[in-house]
Amino acid sequence: MGFVRFLRNNSAWLSAGALLSFLSSFGQTFFISVFAGQIRDDFGLSLGQWGGIYTLGTGLSALVMVWAGGLTDRFRARTLASGVLIALSLACVAMSLATSVAALVVVIFLLRFTGQGMTSHIAIVAMSRWFVASRGRALSIATMGFAIGEAFLPLIFVSLLATSGWRSLWQVAAVIVLAGLVVVLLLLRRERTPQSVAESSSATGMMGRHWTRAEAMRHWLFWLMLPVISGPPAFVTTFFFHQVYYADQHGWTVIAQVALYPAYTLFGLLMVFGWGAALDRVGTGRLLPFAYLPIAVAFLLFGTATTLTGVGIGLAFMAVTVGAQATLPMAFWAEYFGTRHIGSIKAAAAAAMVMGSALGPGVSGLLIDLGVGIGTLYLWIAVWFLLSSAAMWAGMRRARPLLTAAG
Repeated sequence: MGFVRFLRNNSAWLSAGALLSFLSSFGQTFFISVFAGQIRDDFGLSLGQWGGIYTLGTGLSALVMVWAGGLTDRFRARTLASGVLIALSLACVAMSLATSVAALVVVIFLLRFTGQGMTSHIAIVAMSRWFVASRGRALSIATMGFAIGEAFLPLIFVSLLATSGWRSLWQVAAVIVLAGLVVVLLLLRRERTPQSVAESSSATGMMGRHWTRAEAMRHWLFWLMLPVISGPPAFVTTFFFHQVYYADQHGWTVIAQVALYPAYTLFGLLMVFGWGAALDRVGTGRLLPFAYLPIAVAFLLFGTATTLTGVGIGLAFMAVTVGAQATLPMAFWAEYFGTRHIGSIKAAAAAAMVMGSALGPGVSGLLIDLGVGIGTLYLWIAVWFLLSSAAMWAGMRRARPLLTAAG
């Protein structure tokens, strides 16, 4: 099927996936961190304390995701998205009203669980289940929503902060989420049923079978994959979480740094489609070991950059891996463990990645409070990606024969 025909025949489902990805932005770190300075000032928090609150709220959301993510195996995306997006909108309102540190922890939990966690989970699981032969293309298109949100929402809301209070802007976010829900419901009036698709799909995993979550979590490959695929959520989150501090330390304005993001996102979007096309041709096993090397280069540059040009080049390298992260991990779980229980398996992996995004800001904030320079911190992160990529390469070589083994 040609690409134009593919878009035309599946426009409603693909658009719904992309819109859900976009709406998850309001629970993503790149959006929340725009207000970090105002939040810290209002609540009297140090960088380490703010990071600790963020870690606690995000960590709690990761724990709940282990259970809640499996709901995508039981309910239609339309039904599940309705409840999750209403909750995300209420979380945005709650952020605008929070006045205590305890309330802030609860709000961060709700934003991270409903936004970063469930909204993005619903979008990605739906694409992986509804499309098999064209899974790479479907995931690429659906994840455009992440890219659009990351490119434009920080720039727009940083600009609005010059004339509007930060609390009122969270109320604007709540209205946007509700408006998006209306559109999602219209797009999914004729939704496919996850259960029927899962039962009829021939997309089995290793040894020609559909693995349950318990079986997958007992397999060595599941645990070998977690360190590297959890790296981008943990450390890209860390980069954006500390963007205000990073800019201050280097002597340029936040708006000047944020102005680099649209180009970064555009390049990342091109990489999403590039990785998606390669995925449909050669599979995840041959791509994954090399997909996380560019982000090692990115953090090497972030750790040594003295100009915005250096940061921009680093963002370009990071975009290559972020493009891969948008498509390859989800395809990996489907390709190696089958699609029948993909929601539950992905939920366990997503919980680990959300936990990584929880620990990144908290641990890095604590280290900064203890006197570790942010440049040194980023160099350590580069080493993490090099070592975990080497382990993944060895694991993929060992697992490849299992894909063709008979169950």
